[in-house]
Amino acid sequence: MPAIAAIKTGTDPVAPLPAAAFHRTLEEPIYCPRCEATYNLVVDYDWAVSRHFENESRRHVALLRKTITRGHGVGHRITHFETNGVVVVGHKAEVSVELPVMPRHVM
Repeated sequence: MPAIAAIKTGTDPVAPLPAAAFHRTLEEPIYCPRCEATYNLVVDYDWAVSRHFENESRRHVALLRKTITRGHGVGHRITHFETNGVVVVGHKAEVSVELPVMPRHVM
């Protein structure tokens, strides 16, 4: 079963998109019901234009919608989700932290 990615509007994907020759962004994004956060859905083009896409993707979209609603409590820190219809994986952006250089003590 193909995967669907949900990427917060105004951000870039922080992990590779689901495997596909071409991707398509669906026309209806997912909105957080408590704030103005919006997530665009990205899917495999061939699957998106298939006859049974609406029925086959229903579970995927429901899982993503529930995850995005629950993410409101932490301020939508995770900007990239992906699901295969069974589990939802949240991809976090890697934050680079520079440690201060400590001077050496000379004895």
